[in-house]
Amino acid sequence: MAASGEWHCEKRPFSKNESFARDNENVPETGCLSIIVLGASGDLAKKKTFPALFNLYRQGFLQSNEVHIFGYSRTKLSDDDLRCRIRGYLPQGKELTNDVSDFLQLIKYVSGSYDAPEGFQELDKAISEHEISKNSTEGSSRRLFYLALPPSVYPQVCKMIKSYCMNKSDLGGWTRIVVEKPFGKDLASAEELSSQIGELFDEPQIYRIDHYLGKELVQNLLVLRFANRFFLPLWNRDNIANVQIVFREDFGTEGRGGYFDQYGYDLTHFWVLCLVAMEKPVSLKPEHIRDEKVKVLQSVVPIKDDEVVLGQYQGYKDDPTVPNDSNTPTFATVILRIHNERWEGVPFILKAGKALNSRKAEIRVQFKDVPGDIFKCQKQGRNEFVIRLQPSEAMYMKLTVKQPGLEMSVVQSELDLSYRQRYQGVVIPEAYERLILDTIKGDQQHFVRRDELKAAWEIFTPLLHRIDQGEFRSLPYNPGSRGPVEADELLERAGYVQTHGYIWIPPTL
Repeated sequence: MAASGEWHCEKRPFSKNESFARDNENVPETGCLSIIVLGASGDLAKKKTFPALFNLYRQGFLQSNEVHIFGYSRTKLSDDDLRCRIRGYLPQGKELTNDVSDFLQLIKYVSGSYDAPEGFQELDKAISEHEISKNSTEGSSRRLFYLALPPSVYPQVCKMIKSYCMNKSDLGGWTRIVVEKPFGKDLASAEELSSQIGELFDEPQIYRIDHYLGKELVQNLLVLRFANRFFLPLWNRDNIANVQIVFREDFGTEGRGGYFDQYGYDLTHFWVLCLVAMEKPVSLKPEHIRDEKVKVLQSVVPIKDDEVVLGQYQGYKDDPTVPNDSNTPTFATVILRIHNERWEGVPFILKAGKALNSRKAEIRVQFKDVPGDIFKCQKQGRNEFVIRLQPSEAMYMKLTVKQPGLEMSVVQSELDLSYRQRYQGVVIPEAYERLILDTIKGDQQHFVRRDELKAAWEIFTPLLHRIDQGEFRSLPYNPGSRGPVEADELLERAGYVQTHGYIWIPPTL
């Protein structure tokens, strides 16, 4: 996408060097860039944030002559201590040794409290020294604060940033903050958090990040829907029977039970739902896209009691950090219904579960039966368009074809675009790389706006409160299973027709 919002259609495959860097020229050329990672000693920063920054550096998006990276946390460390901690999480290999060493030298560490001025004054001093060394005019530099922290400390940290670490004047520079999910745990807590941050920063300065919105195939959804003629007349209630948005994990909470019990599942399903169901925006400008997302959420009707199945895997409460009487679901199947002209009557089935028999994240669009079915196709199963987000990124269309041979018999097969096979040699960027780059460029398209967040919590909060009050009980299920059998029964009642005997197998190289 160009800075003007124009659409560029590519007919040739990406080259290895083009795959992620084609719009590098859109990065604003202002003063030097300081990236400040708060919570620098934590797991998120070490495993995701710093590796993403390294990959951006290696691909030329972060230039050593203009960028400096600051780590900040309460842990007492030297610069070299932090560099040593990070090094083990960066790509290895002799050919990368110099790049890794050069990148680590860009990192400086400052230790301090999250709720006291002294540490942030020291941080501001370090940033200012970097800006002066790069001959940046005061107010022209760019400061990006990445909060790799628990949400409970967001308000106090934002106050400290606002009071002590902002650009001193406005000469084309900026100060932006990136906040990680979860964005609250219900409507009230989300609105409180939004108000606390909103009192300090304007909405264009706030980037609420959900890494799923940076995944390659999620970012492909708008292109698929609005750049392909054959989808346009099919993508509606006249042709689509149901839509599933599925996030399955084959592992449990793994020592994070206390945290999960407090926050539960986040709202990722809703952000993906918006991209599947939204109308075409008037342009590719971020606010036009986010306007259409909000309209989808505002059209969702209240969730019905008989369209919810909750479960909790046996052994979840063995975690010492989980209360013995916890009713927190580790599995959920919920049906949402959108009351508008395009989607009236089409169930959107949101599924999430831990400790299940497989790991995958996908969007599954099931089409209606063929009218006047002379080939008895219903025995084979319905047409489906499946977008596999992870693992093995792919898009495939399940369709009925003639079985090779002398007899006129039909079988279900697929048209398959598997990324590993089609784009050999192309490195698909990690989600955090794309989203951090978008933040630097000031593109909020793939971030959650405040009214979008509020609209999603308005849908989900009544159900959460009833779970907390014991009105919904989580059904037990065995680890390694599909989850409660009641969930499959709910899918059948919603009109989903399962294909028996067909298994999609990713193509081999």
